[in-house]
Amino acid sequence: MTSQDIRNQFIQYFKDRNHKFVRSSGVVPFDDPTLLFTNAGMNQFKGIFLETETAEYPRAVNSQKCIRVSGKHNDLEEVGRDTYHHTFFEMLGNWSFGDYYKEDAIKMAWELFTDVWKIPKDKLYATVYKDDDEAFELWEQVTDIPRENILRFGDKDNFWEMGETGPCGPCSEIHVDVGGDPAISGSHPELGVNTDSPRFIELWNLVFIQYFREADGSLTDLPNKHVDTGAGLERIVAFVQGKTSNYDTDLFTPILDEISEITGSKYDAGEAGMAQRVIADHVRMLTFSISDGALPANDGRGYVLRRILRRAARYGRNLGMDEAFIYKLVPGVVRIMGEAYPELHERVAYIQKVIKSEEDSFGQTLDRGLLKFSDLVTETLAAGAKTISGAEVFKLYDTFGFPVDLTQLLAEEKELDVDVAGFESLMAAQREKARQATQFKQSASQGAEWRILKSGSHSSFLGYTHLRLDTSIAQVLETTDKYFVVLSETPFYAESGGQVGDSGRIFNANMELQVLDTRKEGDTIIHETRLVSGEFNTAPVIAEIDVQRRQAIIRNHSATHLLNAALRKVLGEHVKQAGSLVDAHHLRFDFNHFEKMTSQERTLVEKMVNEQIRKNTSAIIREQSFDDARSEGALAFFGEKYGAEVRTVKFGEYSHELCGGVHVRATGAIGYFRIESESAIAAGVRRIEAVTGSTAEENARQERGAVDQLRHILNSEIGDLGQRVQTLIDEQKQLEKQLKHLFFDQAASRLTQIIDNARVISGVNVVSEVVEVPDTEALKDLGSELLRQLKSGVGILGTIVEGAPYVVCVVSDDMIAQHKIKAGNIVRELGKQLGGGGGGKPQMATAGGQDAGALKRVITDAYDLIGALLGCKPN
Repeated sequence: MTSQDIRNQFIQYFKDRNHKFVRSSGVVPFDDPTLLFTNAGMNQFKGIFLETETAEYPRAVNSQKCIRVSGKHNDLEEVGRDTYHHTFFEMLGNWSFGDYYKEDAIKMAWELFTDVWKIPKDKLYATVYKDDDEAFELWEQVTDIPRENILRFGDKDNFWEMGETGPCGPCSEIHVDVGGDPAISGSHPELGVNTDSPRFIELWNLVFIQYFREADGSLTDLPNKHVDTGAGLERIVAFVQGKTSNYDTDLFTPILDEISEITGSKYDAGEAGMAQRVIADHVRMLTFSISDGALPANDGRGYVLRRILRRAARYGRNLGMDEAFIYKLVPGVVRIMGEAYPELHERVAYIQKVIKSEEDSFGQTLDRGLLKFSDLVTETLAAGAKTISGAEVFKLYDTFGFPVDLTQLLAEEKELDVDVAGFESLMAAQREKARQATQFKQSASQGAEWRILKSGSHSSFLGYTHLRLDTSIAQVLETTDKYFVVLSETPFYAESGGQVGDSGRIFNANMELQVLDTRKEGDTIIHETRLVSGEFNTAPVIAEIDVQRRQAIIRNHSATHLLNAALRKVLGEHVKQAGSLVDAHHLRFDFNHFEKMTSQERTLVEKMVNEQIRKNTSAIIREQSFDDARSEGALAFFGEKYGAEVRTVKFGEYSHELCGGVHVRATGAIGYFRIESESAIAAGVRRIEAVTGSTAEENARQERGAVDQLRHILNSEIGDLGQRVQTLIDEQKQLEKQLKHLFFDQAASRLTQIIDNARVISGVNVVSEVVEVPDTEALKDLGSELLRQLKSGVGILGTIVEGAPYVVCVVSDDMIAQHKIKAGNIVRELGKQLGGGGGGKPQMATAGGQDAGALKRVITDAYDLIGALLGCKPN
């Protein structure tokens, strides 16, 4: 069977048993600030386990894209060394949300393994939690696994916890004996389970979520018990295909073959093939993470991506690859994985551009870094040490872009250790120094108690069709100055998908609450309010949004859709939304593109959006299945979480997107669209900020006023303004140039007199004078002319530019050779005396300071300084 067959069989097996197939979430969990990457199938269901969301179905199945490269789940160092650890992998999983429990989970797992995939029963071992007698007995009763193959383990191996507090429970793992470890023999081979022995490989983990870990460490029973399972596809494929290594399966062999073809290095399944295995693994991780919206950067998940890419590039060097090549492997990855994850096909060219750009950038610094590392090794060994200091490792990272694990790899090859703790300490200090004030919003309910006023359902959003409605308060949380309110039904849109939350008021005859913001926590819509009149009460209320603000927001939101479509038409289909913000004042749209937009491109995009506005195209909004929406061409975006049923917004044949936000009824309501700025915010990510409606009109009026003022001042028509201003700038530059030459000529004319008045100190001509020049560049030019005319000696010239003192020092080559006098050393001392500093080359150097009043004294005293350097007094 192929890997695709095995993946499909797993999904179909559970679909046949009433499980709802749920698409994999992206590997970049934009909506979960606690995670850098999606690292398990349960991530997208976390809200259900925490009971902040309601499950739409009692049973689910999927194949989840996962990345494990940081924190507790970090397999990076094992990648390539063994045959079964990966940075990117697929986790096959089935879930029960308060439906079936241990018996059915165990029975189905055993049946799939032994009856469908025909894995030999005597090769399988089941582990259970030490106190979980129920699971132990179920393995005996509902399967025919040999009793001696059921093993008990403790907290470390067989008790799963989401965090320090929260849902948790015992788990039961299924391991397979692949043989081949001579260290484990005799009548008790099972002793190798849950050890470092490669003979026993964990294939599937069945987690039984039945407890809640309290803050004091105690466990309480959950009202609903859940099942959360995860099986590694790569490991299952290897065993089912009869391979001893994941890298020998059809998930990897085409990539390894391509690496061999590109590098000219034949793949070796043994230790010698580690470089190819690392590259094959890493290009899969890079392909999926970039496809899902991550980009290389210097912090966060972007830094992890950069580390992985540079690690792969470093191993490429071991195969003789000095040029970018990893990007060439991306189409091969997509050929293997594209049927299961069709979104990859849309992003091949974009992924390649990102990787190649990063490879090229790293190549430029790697050679210099390798030279620096070579010097470090020499210095370390010469000192008799065996460890490279954390400070030097940090310098390699900070200056040459070397991730610490790359330095560790290089050091290991030289049989040296690395002071990782010292490096981490310096990294922590740098992060603290660069920490920004921005923090994630904290839950309104954190550290406080909600009052439940009305049991049952709540937070029904009716704001697509209602701007005002009669409702009731279901829950309230009171703080010192605010009330956080949950309504039974609400017209207020909660912040989501880039659209900000609504504001407005909630009121009845005896009170009025001003709604400051609306946001969502799980399934709950929370209205942040302030009491503006009366006393808070729980009588029925009227909820009314700020209509004028909502209209401004939806104008900007619908304009964002038109903008996205225009960008894709003008710049190309590679353009993907990478983030957005839509509020009442403006819109901000981030998108993937590798170069600054030209003026013509900006104008064309703006023109196309306004053409659509003038057409007054009606919005067609539908509820339909995700698959139907995608098949009809609706665009989905990074970071959004889509259910089985989705909402689509379509403006004619021009724009079609999945979107849960609120929109205009027809494009004409937008009024007018205007781009205010376009800039880079990260490698490969551009940002457009724009305005619509009355804001766009006001900005246009202000700009027209400024243009009219310029026309009046310059006595010019609009079409000639640019040329007129350019002519004035050119004329000014020419005058400044002439003035500079005039100053220089005047100062240069004094050089003969200055040289004639030179003092001779120990046979050396020394000049030190104050001159008048327009800027520091002219001072340096004058210094060069002084050196030319002086021929042999030392010259110092000082001036004041914009209230600050500057000096230039020149020294002839014969003085440098005979007396070891260097201009850089002289200006450093002069700079100190001027309240500043300086430096430069031996022949010419400059200094600046803050004490302009000291300049004449410093220039006069320079003779004594030169004399001291020559070891005598001036004549």
